[in-house]
Amino acid sequence: MRQVAFASTNQNKYREVQSILTLHGIEIEFVRVELVEIQSDSLEAIAKEKARSAFAQVSKPVIVEDDGLFVSALGGFPGQYSSYVFKTIGNAGILRLLSNKQDRSASFMSLIAFYDGNDVVIFEGRVAGRISEQEASGGWGYDPIFVPDDADLTYAELQNKDDYSHRRRALDRFAEWYLRL
Repeated sequence: MRQVAFASTNQNKYREVQSILTLHGIEIEFVRVELVEIQSDSLEAIAKEKARSAFAQVSKPVIVEDDGLFVSALGGFPGQYSSYVFKTIGNAGILRLLSNKQDRSASFMSLIAFYDGNDVVIFEGRVAGRISEQEASGGWGYDPIFVPDDADLTYAELQNKDDYSHRRRALDRFAEWYLRL
């Protein structure tokens, strides 16, 4: 079985990454480390720097994940600032910002960045959807307010979130590449 380290402080992300990559025959080692998260308008630049930061701390091939919720009516906000925005205004704040908006379309993008000390390789997964009218219970992060296209429930309410997941799409692309190395 192939193995790779996953660097994060987010246990929820680790469980999701582990459940997906295990299906591909890739064993995940969870490495809890604080990563450098630069301020940038580019989600890709942030993911690359996080991967370099993780490798510097663990000295072995590693993946990191960075994602963003991009809301059309808000000009793509919160985008690459999703983590900070969630910590400051949360789902309730996003719902308030959209309270008078007809257009509730949004997309979730996940970037998996792999680094082995040579080159950072990026794998993207994107899912289109919309922001719900109210916050559902359960889930974590923006899951209680994001409804993927082709679904009537939020990520938090779906029994099969992985079937719709932006993270799943990025991880599947990573796994296909990684298993060919």
